[in-house]
Amino acid sequence: MLDMNQRFVNARLLSGAATLALAVLSTPALAQAGPVTEDQASSADQTDAPTTDQATPAGQTPSAGGAAEPEIVVTGSLLRRDHVETALPITVITSESLEAAGITNTADAVRQAAADGAGSIGVGFTSGFSAGGSAVSLRNLGVSSTLLLVNGLRSANFPLSDDGHNSYADLTSIPQVNVERIEVLKDGASSLYGADAIGGVVNIITRREFNGLEVGGEAGVTQKGDGQKYRVKALAGIGDYEGQGWNFYLGGEYERNGKITADSRGFPFNTLDLRAIGGTDNNRADDTLTTPTPDAVVTRVRQTDLNNPLAGSVANATTPAVFVSLTPLSNCRFGTFSENTSARVGTACAHDLTREYVQILPPQERYAGVARLSYRLSDTIEGYVEGSYSHNKVDITLLPRGIRQNQAFGGSPATSTTNPGIVLPVYICSAGVNCATAADRQLNPNNPFAAAFANDPANGAARIYYSFGDVKAGSVRINELYRITGGLRGTIADSWDWRVDAGYSRDDLKLTQTGFANLEGLVRAINTGSYNFRNPSANPQSVRDSVLPPITSLSNSSELTVDASIGHALVDLPGGPLQLAVGGQYRKEKLTNRSANPDLAVPGLSTAQAYGNRDVWAAFFELNAPVLDILELTASGRYDHYSEGFSHFSPKASFKFQPIRQVSIRGSYSEGFRAPTFAEANPLSSFSGFVGFNPGNIPAFRAAHAANAGYFANYSIGRGFVGNPDIEPETAKSYSLGAVFEPTRWLTFTADYFHVKKENLIVTGPLAGAAIDAYYSVSGQTFASAAAASAAGCAAVAAVAPGYSCNVIDGADPSALNALPRLLVLNAPYVNANFDVVTGLQFTAAANVPITDELRWRSRLDLQETLKFDRHLDTGQVQHFTGTVGPADLSSGGGTPKWRGNWQNTLDLGQFSLTATTYFVGKMKGVAADQGNLDTSCTATLYKDASGGNSFCKIRRFLYTDLNATFDVNENFSFYMMINNVTNARAPLYANVLYTTQPNYLASWHIPGLVGRTFRAGANFRF
Repeated sequence: MLDMNQRFVNARLLSGAATLALAVLSTPALAQAGPVTEDQASSADQTDAPTTDQATPAGQTPSAGGAAEPEIVVTGSLLRRDHVETALPITVITSESLEAAGITNTADAVRQAAADGAGSIGVGFTSGFSAGGSAVSLRNLGVSSTLLLVNGLRSANFPLSDDGHNSYADLTSIPQVNVERIEVLKDGASSLYGADAIGGVVNIITRREFNGLEVGGEAGVTQKGDGQKYRVKALAGIGDYEGQGWNFYLGGEYERNGKITADSRGFPFNTLDLRAIGGTDNNRADDTLTTPTPDAVVTRVRQTDLNNPLAGSVANATTPAVFVSLTPLSNCRFGTFSENTSARVGTACAHDLTREYVQILPPQERYAGVARLSYRLSDTIEGYVEGSYSHNKVDITLLPRGIRQNQAFGGSPATSTTNPGIVLPVYICSAGVNCATAADRQLNPNNPFAAAFANDPANGAARIYYSFGDVKAGSVRINELYRITGGLRGTIADSWDWRVDAGYSRDDLKLTQTGFANLEGLVRAINTGSYNFRNPSANPQSVRDSVLPPITSLSNSSELTVDASIGHALVDLPGGPLQLAVGGQYRKEKLTNRSANPDLAVPGLSTAQAYGNRDVWAAFFELNAPVLDILELTASGRYDHYSEGFSHFSPKASFKFQPIRQVSIRGSYSEGFRAPTFAEANPLSSFSGFVGFNPGNIPAFRAAHAANAGYFANYSIGRGFVGNPDIEPETAKSYSLGAVFEPTRWLTFTADYFHVKKENLIVTGPLAGAAIDAYYSVSGQTFASAAAASAAGCAAVAAVAPGYSCNVIDGADPSALNALPRLLVLNAPYVNANFDVVTGLQFTAAANVPITDELRWRSRLDLQETLKFDRHLDTGQVQHFTGTVGPADLSSGGGTPKWRGNWQNTLDLGQFSLTATTYFVGKMKGVAADQGNLDTSCTATLYKDASGGNSFCKIRRFLYTDLNATFDVNENFSFYMMINNVTNARAPLYANVLYTTQPNYLASWHIPGLVGRTFRAGANFRF
C-alpha cells in the first residue's frame, strides 16, 4: 500500500511539477473553493493571513472610538476574547485568498471546501428539483443540515426544495463584492445557532467599513472558445469612522457566464453510446422506433372515440407494428436507422439527443448591489444598517419533452397521453369536434394512413411517438434575494458587552418552464391539424404558444430574525476571566412555493408545492472557563420552541489543552437537530413521482380482468408525498477530537477526528411498495361493485401505517364492472426512520516562509477523509456510501468521495506574486447501496459493460490546478492573468445511468475537467 501511494504521489508531483516549480502555493487559503485562508485552531494558523479584524462579531461595526478593539468573536462563540484559538475547527477564507485563487462568486468560494460532501449542489446540476440553486453539504450531512449565515444572521431559503423537501439558502444569491471573509465551522453548532447546524456553519462576513474607490473587471474564455466569462465590480465608500464616527459604502457587481454544451466536449461526455470503449449503447434514439425524437414516427391503431386523440387502442393494428416516419427520410439530419423485428418494422431518423441538447453548464447572469452605513452613537454604543439585492438568472436547456406523458399527479387517468398513447385522427376540421362528419372535414396531412382509411376512420388512427424539438425544453429561473439588517452593540460599565441584531430577507423566484404541452391546446391542435408534425420548423409561433405555452410560477420565502445577547466576565480564574453570555432569538419563517401545474392541465409537469408559516423562539448561553493557563473549558446550550408544537434543547461542551506552546489538544461533544421543513411538515405541501407497475403480475387481478388485456397492462402509478404535521425533528450527537501542532513559528498543522450520529431521519414513505401490494391483495375477492372493491383495497392501504391512503382510483373496467379497479395515485407520508453514522478526519497545514528579504513562500492545505458514511435502516440493513456514488437518491447524485482536498501555494517576489491552487477529489466506485443492492464491491456496479462485466466500476481520482499571476504596478493599480486547469486535466469517466443529464461524469465534483483549460485576465483599480 505504501508503495502504491508513493507511486501515486510521485506521479501527481511530476504532472504538476511545472506549476509547483513556478511558485506553487498561495495565500493562506485552502481547500475551500477559494483556498482557505485561516484555520482558527491556534494563533500560529494565521501567520500567513491578514490579521486585522480577523474575526469580528457577525454584523458588528468597528468599536467605539474608531479603532478595532483587540477582542474578537469567532463563529461558534458568543464571547469576546483577545485570541482566536478556540476548541473548534474553523477555517477562514479571506477576500485576499479568493482573489488569489480567482474565485469570483460566493458559491464557488464555499463549495470547494474539503468538508463539502455528499449532497452538495452546484449550478451544473440542471435536472434537480431546485436546479439553478447552489448549496454546501458539510461533512456529508446534507444541505438542509448545513446552516448558512450572513454576518451571523440567517438568510431566506431558496423557495424550491432540493429533492422536493430539503431546504437550503442559495449561495449564488450572496453578493461577493463586499465580502471580507468566509468562516466555515466544521462542527455541530445547534447549541448556539439552533436548527440545521448539525453538519456545520458557513458564516459570510462582509466589510464593516470602506473608504475610497475600488473598481475591477475581468474577461475569460475556455480553450475551446466557449464558456465566456465577464465580470465587473465596484465599491465606493466615504466617511472616516475613527475621526467622524460614521462610514458609508455602496457597491455592485455583474457577472455573465456563457454556456458549455456536452457536444463541445466530445466523447465520452456527449453520448450515452459507449461501445467504442467496451461499454453498452444506451442511446435508444438511433435504434428503437418507439423512442420519441424531434422527428415523429407513427404506427396504425384503432381509435375508439374519434373526438378524443387519447382514445387510441393498446393493441397495434398489425403484427409486427409498421412504423412510418413523418419526416422525409432524405431530410434526416443525422442519418437513419431501421428496425425489423417480430414486434416492430420501419425506418426513422437517427438521433443522439445527448449530443444535440445536453448542457454541461447553462448560461448564467448575476448582478448585485450592496450598501452599508456604520455609525457611532456614543463612546459606548455603535450601530450599523446594511442592505443587499441580488439577481441571478439561469437559462437551462433539457432534452425535448415527449408528447407521451403521464397524467399530472392527482389528475384523471383519462388525461394521460402515455398509456395507450396519443393518436392522430384520420380527419381534421376547423372546429376540432366531430371532424369525421363535419362539412369542412379533410384528411389529416399528419396521418399517413388517412387516405387508405377514409371510409373507416376508427381503424386508421396513427399513434405518434414524438418530442417537441421546435420549442426549447427547459426553464429560465430568475432568483432575486433582498436583505436588510441592522444592529446596535455596546458596553455597560466597561464590563457588560451587549448586542442586538435584526434582519429581514426575502427570496423571490420566477420559474418559467417551456416545452410542456398543454393538454387542451394539444388536443385542439391535433383535431384541427394546426400543428405540423411533418415539419415542426414550419409551425408559426402562435401555434407553438397555443400548444406549448411558457408556464410561469412565482414562489417566495422570507426570514425575519431578531437576536440579542449580553456577556460579562464573572470572576478571574488561573487561566483568565470566567465569561458568561446569554441571549435570545425570535424568527418568523414563511414559504410560498406554488405549483407550476395547479389545474393539472399539463401532463408530465410537476405539481410539487410547499407552504408554511412559523414562529421560532430561542434562548441560549455560553460559558467559557480558562481553569488553567493550559486548559480551557467551554459549555453552551440552546432551547428552541417552534409554533408547530415541538421544542428541542441542544447542549455542547468543548475543551482546549495546551501543555506547551507547540501543541494543543482540542475536542468537543454536541447535540443538535434539524427542524422539519415546510415541505415535510405542512399538510398543504406535497410532491410526487411516478413509477412503473405491472398489475398483470398479480394472478387474481389478471384473472378478474381477463376480458380486457389493456386493463392489466403495465402502467405508471403515482406516489404523492404529503407533509406530515406529526413529523419529528432529526437529531444528532457528535464529537470531535484533534490536535494543533506548531513546531516552528512559520509552520502549523492540525488533525481532527469527527463522529456524527444523525437519527430520526425524515424519509418519504418507506412502505409505499407495501401499501400498493396491500391494495391489490383484495383482487381475488368478490364485490358488489367496483366502488366497493376499491373501498376494500383502500382500507387495506390505510391499515399498512398512518398516512398511507388512496388518492386516485381508475374508472371501473367496462369488461368487469364489479372487479377491483386500478390504483392510480397513492398518498404516502413523511416519516422518521433510519439513522446515519458519519466519521472522518480533517487535516490542515499552513506555512509562511521568508526565503529572502524579497521572496516569501506561503502555503496552505485543507484535506478531509470520510472514513464512514453508513445509513442504518430500520430493517437492520446497513448501506455503506463512502467512496461510492451513493447515496444516489440525493438529487445531485454526486456520491461520497473518500478524499477531498485543496492546496494553495504562493510565491511573493516584490510586486509580483504567483499562486497555484490545486484541487483533489479521490477515486470512487460506480456503486450505490441505496439502489437496491447493499454490496459495495464492483460486482454491484450500476453500469455493466458490453459483456456484462464491471470494467466501468472504478472512477479515477481527479486533480487539477489553477494558476494566477498578479503584478501590483503601484498601490492604485494591479493586473492579473489566470489559467484555470492549467494542465487541462480531463474529468474521470463515470457511466452515469441514474442521471443521464450528466452524461458520463459527476457534476458535483468533475465540472472543471469538462470545462478544460480556461484563460482569464483582469485588472483592479484602487483609489
